Amino acid sequence: MSVTMCQTMGFVVSALGFAGIIAATGLDPWSTQDLYDNPVTAVFQYQGLWRSCVRQSSGFTECRPYYTILGLPAMFQAVRALMIVGIVLGAIGLLIAIFALKCIRIGSMEDSAKANITLTSGVLFIVAGLCSIIGVSVFANMLVTNFWMTTSSMYTGGAISGMGGMGGLQTLQTRYTFGAALFVGWVAGGVTLIGGVMMCIACRGLMPEETTYKAVSYHVSAKSPGYKTSAYEEKSKKSIYNESRRSEDGKSYPSKYDYV
Repeated sequence: MSVTMCQTMGFVVSALGFAGIIAATGLDPWSTQDLYDNPVTAVFQYQGLWRSCVRQSSGFTECRPYYTILGLPAMFQAVRALMIVGIVLGAIGLLIAIFALKCIRIGSMEDSAKANITLTSGVLFIVAGLCSIIGVSVFANMLVTNFWMTTSSMYTGGAISGMGGMGGLQTLQTRYTFGAALFVGWVAGGVTLIGGVMMCIACRGLMPEETTYKAVSYHVSAKSPGYKTSAYEEKSKKSIYNESRRSEDGKSYPSKYDYV
């Protein structure tokens, strides 16, 4: 019962994590505009993997897709690829896990086959979760790097081109910080990873128990005392049989051994 519960819970958790990965990939606010020390609050910008959006204070939102592929940074395209690979692996693992559930009987499928399928789906879920976590972490690292570079250029540019030779004047530049989609991707990847581990644990309980017997062979040596004793007794019986057929005068008479 515990094996079935572990397998079912792993399947449900992995399915929830897979749905979260899809949601994180499709969400727009991967990076949001940092409003700290920004006097312009009438316009709010945020960007995703597929398009950039601008939301005005009136509530009107306008989004513009990325019409280029080669013009995007290489790391940005790598994040896209990791998220897509995670979705594909999660979908394959989800389909395989349905046939591996112990509560579902398909034909004459043995428990060993279900165990192998469960292990395969668990490994796919683990890899899908790792792809999501790595992709989101790479994007977060890009945001942190760009944030500090932009902050440094803001104050450095102000020090060089300050009014009247007065340095330290801050220039207005747009900085981006973590969006909600990053946290969704982290949580979804972790949940998918946990579900995959649970599926792998359930695989051990589905494997049939193999009973091994240790065979012990006994060999009787030809030089053993028992073997000599039995040969001696057989020889003595033959001699008694031959002597019983002769009488004292040298004539042979029938004995009880002749009728046997």
